[in-house]
This record gives sequence, C-alpha cells and structure tokens, in this order.
Amino acid sequence: MDIASLGVDPQHVALAQVVLEIELEAAKNGWDLPATAYALVPSKDLLAEGEELLPNLREQLETQVAANSEHLTAVAQPDLNLADLEETLAQLAWPEQVAGMAVCLERVSVPPQAEAEAPEDPQAALEFYANHPDREEFRLVAGATRTGKTWCALRSRKLDNPDSVAQGSDMFPDLTEALLATFAPDEA
Repeated sequence: MDIASLGVDPQHVALAQVVLEIELEAAKNGWDLPATAYALVPSKDLLAEGEELLPNLREQLETQVAANSEHLTAVAQPDLNLADLEETLAQLAWPEQVAGMAVCLERVSVPPQAEAEAPEDPQAALEFYANHPDREEFRLVAGATRTGKTWCALRSRKLDNPDSVAQGSDMFPDLTEALLATFAPDEA
C-alpha cells in the first residue's frame, strides 16, 4: 500500500506524507539513533500563528498547505524519554492544538529459534540479539491522528533505500493503538 492508494482523503494523505517525511529525515541522520516522538501540528495553524517563521519555511508551508489544506508539520519532542515507550505513551496526553503524533524508532528482529536460545538475563539477551548473525535491523515510523487515522513506514537496514520503504495503515497495530490512546479524553 502507498500514499496514492488513500484516494482523496486529505487528512489520511497528510498523515502518510508526514510519516514518510519523518522517515526520510531519519534516514539522512543515519542509523543507531534513539527513539524520537513528534507532535503533528496543522501547518495552516503554524502559518496563522507563526509571525517569526523563517521566510523559506513560511514559503514551504504555504506551498504545502496550498496542495493539501490538512498538511501536517512534525515537531520533535526531545524532552520525552522513550526508553520505555509503552510507559511513556500510556502517560502522554496532547493539547488540542496537536492534531496527531508520531514516533520513530529502531528495532532488531531475530528468527524465533534465536529467541529460544537467548539468555534469561535481560542485559545478556540484548547483547545476544545485537550480535546474532541472523538479526535484521529496522527503522519504523508510526503516526496517528486525533481523528483515528494511522500510517506507518518501515525501512530495513539491509535494504537502506528510499524506494524500499514499506508503508501502510495497519503495519503495527499495537503501536498505533498506543499512539491513538494518547488522544483519548481524560477520565477525571
């Protein structure tokens, strides 16, 4: 599945575009980077409030909003500690100005038989997986909007090529559900 398959839903197209932009920017920065979270903000809101925007950024956002009024801008959230992603997402809530969120992270995958051979000690298991000859490394970006749209992108380190990025709505359902939960109303 790719962005073109989304048809004319401008919100879903905007989410797919920003997820791919995040992945491409991460690719420029290389591998072995910490996980990063992003607030996804409507670009038209940035234009409306952004008197101090650099002229070239303003022009770029105006062009993107003209092409899709639902265009989203990713704003990195460097203060979020994503070492324990599940715990952080479970505690996260966004203000109304944030239309969506995304995370970019790297993961290592090993065959099932390697998991059975791994040491029980968590630190030793991490080292075992990191050095396993059959490991595969991936970068994934998952995004979700307040309106319930999701989109993901996945790049393999072995196929480190922009033409080999897999994309789709339902690639990482557990992760996108956790992202969507950050927009759930508080039960106070």
